[in-house]
Amino acid sequence: MSPTPWPLSRLLLDRILEDRMSDRFVAERVWERLGYQPQGEGLIWLAGPETPSTWREVFPQAPEVISIRPASVQLTRSIPREHKQLLKEQLKFAGYRIGELYPRRTRRATAVNWLLAWLAAREQLLAEDGPLPPLLDPPLNPVSGHPGDLPVS
Repeated sequence: MSPTPWPLSRLLLDRILEDRMSDRFVAERVWERLGYQPQGEGLIWLAGPETPSTWREVFPQAPEVISIRPASVQLTRSIPREHKQLLKEQLKFAGYRIGELYPRRTRRATAVNWLLAWLAAREQLLAEDGPLPPLLDPPLNPVSGHPGDLPVS
């Protein structure tokens, strides 16, 4: 049985968009909903019985959806057409300004939109508030991210 996923809330998703938590934390929110399961100390997540075959076959080990382009592309493609605008519709997210457009940030927006689509597909409402991890200051260099974030390819 998979562990209970971290609760999603408007507050959490807004903080992801504000770059207030690590890329790994964001990836784990996607992984747990794709059925990947942490192994041992949780450094490696492997596909589980609930992982869709489209993910399990290409990524038997959970991919870093922020730093690895093919994983980010697959995440984008897995958002159903009717849910592509949920960032704008539910979070009123207008996108990043020109000076803020970095692959890491646009991939975070993709992850948040995917999480919203995951909720919508299950007809679950987005809670306003919920638990947050310890928040980080936005990185001084948004290209490289927070200490420990992997380089973006």
